[in-house]
Amino acid sequence: MSGLGKGVTTSSTAKLLQLAGYNASCVKIDPYVNYDAGTMNPVAHGEVFVTDDGGECDMDIGNYERFIDTAMTKEHNITTGRVYLDVIRAEREGKYLGQCVQIIPHVTDAIKKMLHKIASDEKLDIMVVECGGTVGDIESLPFLEAFRQMELELGRSNTLFIHVTLAPVLDVVGEQKTKPTQHSVQELRRIGIQPNILAVRCKTPLSNEARRKISLFASVDDKCVISCHDAPSIYKVPEVIENQGMLKSIAERLALRRSIPQWGNWKAIAESFAAKYGGSVRIAVVGKYVTLPDSYVSVYHALSHAGASIGKKVEIQWIDSEKFENDNRQGLLALKEFDGILAPGGFGKRGSEGIIGAANFARANNIPYLGICFGFQLAIVAFARHVCKLGEANSTELDPNTRNSIVDFMPEQRDVHDMGGTMRLGAHNITINAKTIAARLYGSTVIRRRHRHRYEFNQKYFDLVSKNGLVLSAHSDSGRRMEILEIPDHRFYFAVQYHAEFNSRPGKPEQSFYAFVKAAAKS
Repeated sequence: MSGLGKGVTTSSTAKLLQLAGYNASCVKIDPYVNYDAGTMNPVAHGEVFVTDDGGECDMDIGNYERFIDTAMTKEHNITTGRVYLDVIRAEREGKYLGQCVQIIPHVTDAIKKMLHKIASDEKLDIMVVECGGTVGDIESLPFLEAFRQMELELGRSNTLFIHVTLAPVLDVVGEQKTKPTQHSVQELRRIGIQPNILAVRCKTPLSNEARRKISLFASVDDKCVISCHDAPSIYKVPEVIENQGMLKSIAERLALRRSIPQWGNWKAIAESFAAKYGGSVRIAVVGKYVTLPDSYVSVYHALSHAGASIGKKVEIQWIDSEKFENDNRQGLLALKEFDGILAPGGFGKRGSEGIIGAANFARANNIPYLGICFGFQLAIVAFARHVCKLGEANSTELDPNTRNSIVDFMPEQRDVHDMGGTMRLGAHNITINAKTIAARLYGSTVIRRRHRHRYEFNQKYFDLVSKNGLVLSAHSDSGRRMEILEIPDHRFYFAVQYHAEFNSRPGKPEQSFYAFVKAAAKS
């Protein structure tokens, strides 16, 4: 089921294999018919995670990157839409030689081909594949059938099935219930797959009685029934499952020689997220999609990475930017309670005036501010209106008829009509001006970060905002578009056109997030 923890289980398993010295990576399968996540509503589906090569992917790809600190590609997110499009293209090109194209073997073969290609291209020792959805869903059946075939083709010593299940506790009886796991395993068996390891999600450690029952009815050795109970931090999960012999169970099935993880500094990093902090930092995240915090899951993790690095707990308040619409000054005053204000990415008019108001409030009240993508663009709009006195300043995304288009369509986007995969996407080099705040916090004059936008600062207004105190301290390789803004005489006022959150890692917070949280902690 969705939200059970398959992504964290996948990431943790890959992390253990990596710590044991194997070249391991992850793949996420999403059974929806969308080609990718790019056009999906973040409030319904969660964050769109952008890869270096411009993939608009499921947010679990971000989990994989944060755990194993390896850049994924768009190939690591396979969808039904991608598979079907490949099959239909092949049929149109005559590659099936007049055959009747069917789910089996043509669709299942396409799935297997995609998985084999990733493993081959990256010279992987082990690939951990996560299949989204729920066992029994019609959407996931072709993928599960492909997995069943792969066990036959590769041999049992080269394939292993981990099934993530649930052991809920009913308040009335107060005991862990194993029936959901039993029935889920039965459904998986009907498809032709016998799980080798069960990762059982539960609030508290799985009881011996529950483990015994699950082992008996699922025909899984009791040492392969792993309790995936709640941990103080998701980064402790590899340790939680390894303490129960996860890596040893995998090694026995796959005939691996190395089954002991070399933890290095991972345990210390994980502990930094579970330790008692020396105080807290209150951050207001003012955005459009806050009804589902997963819409900004990488922002959440980037803030927590920064907080753990300075020994502070980051307390996040998710605030719907619509609350600050219609010049709601009384509502904006509530932002004085926070140590910092962050405006994340977004699209469209709804709630945009609230973000502009929050950006201006942070500037006027000397409150640390970090803007990301949309938060960068609207910070410039706020500055143009309130400091440069351009009352009608706006983005053409929000008002196509504005007289002062501070933010405008990129020229190359004007004739683009398709929505999916057509923005400025992926990693691009950024040149930072020397002797700026950006140069100091990044420690370099060239960085590479990921983007996802159609609009940019209109350089026609460069001189105007510059002479009024706004420093545009970085630009793209071509010099055509601005990437970073800062206000030197502010406690911390910094915004970036790129999505800095996608580059943050546990133990290695992204520099702009680190500097922001550090400045907020001094409030």
